[in-house]
This record gives sequence, structure tokens and C-alpha cells, in this order.
Amino acid sequence: EFWVKSKDSTKIHAFKVQNKVKSSNCVLVYGYGGYGISLTPRFYPFVIPFIEDGGAFVVANLRGGKEYGEQWHRAGMREKKQNVFDDFIAVLEHIKKEGAKTVAYGVSNGGLLVGAVLTQRPELMDGAVIGYPVLDMLRFDKLYIGKVWVTEFGDPENCEDRKFLVKYSPYHNITKRVYPPVLLCTGLNDDRVHPAHAFKFAAKLEEVGALYLLRVEIKSGHSGATPQTKIEEYSNIMAFIYRILGMHKVYKLN
Repeated sequence: EFWVKSKDSTKIHAFKVQNKVKSSNCVLVYGYGGYGISLTPRFYPFVIPFIEDGGAFVVANLRGGKEYGEQWHRAGMREKKQNVFDDFIAVLEHIKKEGAKTVAYGVSNGGLLVGAVLTQRPELMDGAVIGYPVLDMLRFDKLYIGKVWVTEFGDPENCEDRKFLVKYSPYHNITKRVYPPVLLCTGLNDDRVHPAHAFKFAAKLEEVGALYLLRVEIKSGHSGATPQTKIEEYSNIMAFIYRILGMHKVYKLN
């Protein structure tokens, strides 16, 4: 584990898992930072081959979660949401200073996290994986169950809330600049986060000439899926990560 200081000097904790025998300078950084969800130690099956092949896996405990109680959660809500992005930026800066190549990875609210940091500090990533994301912060309340998220994010219909939402909304902050390659993942049957978020973001990336891939799942929803579907999805995600980090490997199939 390690600690970094965020922009406002708040100490941010992160877990780092790597192979004791085989290691490289390739790091996959995962974050969420929202809804009071704590990222405690757990088993991530899809990163096991990555670690075995020498990659390091970092899980960041950002504000917005509940690792340190409700106050920690509220420090990453509404007008304080930028704290979450600053926390993740601090973790990425620490890793970059160590000379590592990095891919940032987040899903759902974590997709918002990676999307926001991508638009704010793209130089801190060699690649980004943005899964089933909320990216248009001025219209999320119009799609599916988005209206119930205003407690967490703020209300786009409120003039004061719109002021802080538009400052970090990934969709509204894509500009003509250099971005790392991006893998966007969404699902046509996602009934929680509308796939329009990913589609619109992909269109914006194409408009500014950024490199991206858009993966659209047609067999499952926001998170639940059959093992076979998840195997296919994570195989694509890890193939992208291996390619970006230069961790090419030849597998012999029986």
C-alpha cells in the first residue's frame, strides 16, 4: 500500500498488487469514488493474468467512497466531486513519477472518474478504459433512472448545480488536444446508464481526432452477465491494456 497527497493536501490511500518474482513498469489503476462504495481488498479475476505477466494493479481509495465514513463520502459529492478527480490525479502522478506506463480503468461512476481525468490530465495516462459510463453531466437526469442520481451529483435543472457540473462533465470538456487511446465499453441492454453517454463521447473523440475503440455489448445489462459474456468482455479489455502497455504475449492454444 502507499499514500499520496491530493491537491488540497488530503492523504489518499491506495493498494498495489504485483508479482514478487516478475514485475515491470506497467500499471493498471482502478478507481470509483462515489455513492459511499468502499473499495476494500477483493478478488478481481481478470487482473490475475496481468499480475502473473508482470503488471501491477493499483486500487485507489478516493473520496466519494466510504472507506473512512460518511464524511469521506460527502467530501466527494455534488459541488465537491472535483475532489474525487484530484485524488485520482494524485495517485496517477505518483505512479508516473516512478517511471511507469499507466492505464486508468473505471466502470459506471468509475467511468465518469476516468472520463473526467482524461479530459483534465490526459498526459497522466497511456491509455484509458471507460466502462458503462455516465459522461454527459447536463443530461444524465433525462435518461433512464438518472433522476435519482441528483442527490449524488447535483441537479442539472438547477442553475447553481449546472455551474459545477459543466466544469467537469467529460462530454462537455473534450477539446482538440492529444489524448491517449481510449476503450469505451457500453451495453445496449444497460437499463441503468444509457448507452447514449458512451456513444456521444465516442462521437466527440472522433470529432477531435482522438484514438478510441467502442465496444457495445448486446447480451447483458449494466453489470450482470453470464460467465461466457464476461469472459469475452474482459478478454477484449485486457487485450487493449496489454497492447497499450506493450505487454504482448504469445499464447499456445491446445
